[in-house]
Amino acid sequence: MDYKKKNGSEHISKWKIDEIKEVIQLIKSHKVFGIVSFGGILGNQFQKMRKMLHDTAVLKVMRNTLIEKVLLDDSFDSKVQSMKDYISNQTALIFTNENPFKLYKLLESVKTKSPLKSGSISPIDIYIEKGPTSFPPGPLLGDFQSAGIPVAIESGKICIKESKIVCKEGEKVSLKLANALDKLEIYPIDVGLFLRVAYESGNLFLSEDLNINVEKYNNDIINCINESFNLSLNISYVTKDTIKQILQHSYLNSLNVSVNCVVYTKDTIEYLISKCISSMYSLSSVIMKKDENCLSENLKNEIKKMEI
Repeated sequence: MDYKKKNGSEHISKWKIDEIKEVIQLIKSHKVFGIVSFGGILGNQFQKMRKMLHDTAVLKVMRNTLIEKVLLDDSFDSKVQSMKDYISNQTALIFTNENPFKLYKLLESVKTKSPLKSGSISPIDIYIEKGPTSFPPGPLLGDFQSAGIPVAIESGKICIKESKIVCKEGEKVSLKLANALDKLEIYPIDVGLFLRVAYESGNLFLSEDLNINVEKYNNDIINCINESFNLSLNISYVTKDTIKQILQHSYLNSLNVSVNCVVYTKDTIEYLISKCISSMYSLSSVIMKKDENCLSENLKNEIKKMEI
């Protein structure tokens, strides 16, 4: 591609062209690349995240206009070029040889908690729970009260008297509340690298496509396997996994029929003899109740032992 400014009158600076070519090469040399946002991250947090990703992924921060030029390069297909629609605000590119699901999970693992800044808009309801703090009585008591946090002194410590939402989603965070939350070490928001879209082998994956509950997914697979296995057994569908159980079930059924029908085989003879003995004892027990003299002493003793 001939990298020119929009009016076509000037070429892009050499350092910009070099950076574009470097990133194009990164895309081509990795199986997966994605667009991430990183707003609200402090400098030290960002460096820590970059270090945590070092062995698995390459993170590249560059101007949004240059990212767009990279994606629109003639060597890329329409799916890559369409990723320009996901460029906004603070944007970076990430490259890896892991699959998109592992990349998403990795980025989720490096997120960290961060305090709300004064003047920012709260993305969630900020909820403070009732209970003691580690602070002794002092000026902080008034600071918490002026921030809208219900506090009192209990057992020589500042204590939050009731659980309360001190800032609702969409409300502006005041300086007093921001300072109070920081003192209480309440960091209600997650900051990190948020994957907007990832590309792999001609396919695009949005964050909602990659956000799966692995444990639930595994349990669902196990349940499906168990249910299909049980169905196969119930309808006698023969596979390498069911053949042993089907044969065992068939054998037990045929054995049961043979015993009930008094069919003599090497497999049934033992059960038939046991059945005859059991019937004999049952009949003898009934006879014994009517006339003990009809039975031998040994048989009477055996029946008495059984009754005990």
